[in-house]
Amino acid sequence: MFGINREYVSFLRKSDYSRYIIWTTPLKYQVMKFRLIFLSFIFLSAVAGFWSFKNLGFRNDFKIGHPVDSLNGVKVYYNGSISNVSGRNLAPDGYNLGLKYQCVEFVKRYYYEYLHHKMPDSYGHAVDFFDKQIQDGKKNSRRNLTQYSNPGKSKPAVNDLIVFAGTTFNPYGHVAIISNVTDEAIEIIQQNPGPLAKSRVTYALSEKEGKWFIENDLVLGWLRNQ
Repeated sequence: MFGINREYVSFLRKSDYSRYIIWTTPLKYQVMKFRLIFLSFIFLSAVAGFWSFKNLGFRNDFKIGHPVDSLNGVKVYYNGSISNVSGRNLAPDGYNLGLKYQCVEFVKRYYYEYLHHKMPDSYGHAVDFFDKQIQDGKKNSRRNLTQYSNPGKSKPAVNDLIVFAGTTFNPYGHVAIISNVTDEAIEIIQQNPGPLAKSRVTYALSEKEGKWFIENDLVLGWLRNQ
């Protein structure tokens, strides 16, 4: 059959016209290999693109430390790439506010300046602010704040400190301040969300069987000064 070795030939039925396509076994392996390489390239490109989006500073109109927002007189500063650090920020009394201008630095500075609250433990990554061993509505002694789980029995309130879980690309988590609350949604204000992300984000809020749920699976819960 045209000099093709029968051991390397397979026939595939095509449509109702009884036509056949001749595929050699090596050719099929080459096609599969090409598809695997192509899909791997697409995946790696997507990962590289996401990393660049989250870490590279694309805005030429802002410099590190440029105010981009504020809540009750406490400013949110532009940080460029999410991994950027511009030194440690200490209050006049020596209290640790955090690394400039990470998300943790803003929430601790907000609690210190506006709510006059100092945490017994002022260190740790964002995800460390939520202790999964603490029951809903109980005191988080490290932060001296009441902790509520998502979902939780207490409706989120303005000035609550919201905590997000870590991800594959950001294992340190994220924290922000709840700036507005309705029966259907909450708004947060955040520092260091990424070079192109907004300082204000809204999430849907729902209540079911006496518990309030912020509809974002990364939200671990919220802490309250009371």
